Amino acid sequence: MDCRASRDGHSVVVEVEGRIDGATAGALENSMMAEVQETDNVVVCDLSGVSYVSSAGLRAILVVAKRLSKQSVAFSICGLTGPVAEVFHISGFDRIFQVYEKREEALAETAANSGRA
Repeated sequence: MDCRASRDGHSVVVEVEGRIDGATAGALENSMMAEVQETDNVVVCDLSGVSYVSSAGLRAILVVAKRLSKQSVAFSICGLTGPVAEVFHISGFDRIFQVYEKREEALAETAANSGRA
């Protein structure tokens, strides 16, 4: 699993690639939280490069989202495909989070919905 972050103003996109499972979930959680700065308003997690997500991966994403919420940082997910999209749907996580097809849409909508556009 690999994470890369890119910043645009007060918004951060974290691109994740590979598998998110019991062996990598902790690293994902730590990597994502390390990328968030005090001045950030929006975090978008781009999962288009993820081929597999386990329940441990879902939990890591949920923990990150809850931490960000406590910091008043808007969080959304984009790029769900194939088996990952199916896991999000079956688990109901696609109803817990704001999920967008494309990164640009996620950035624009998340910023607008957070009142920080």
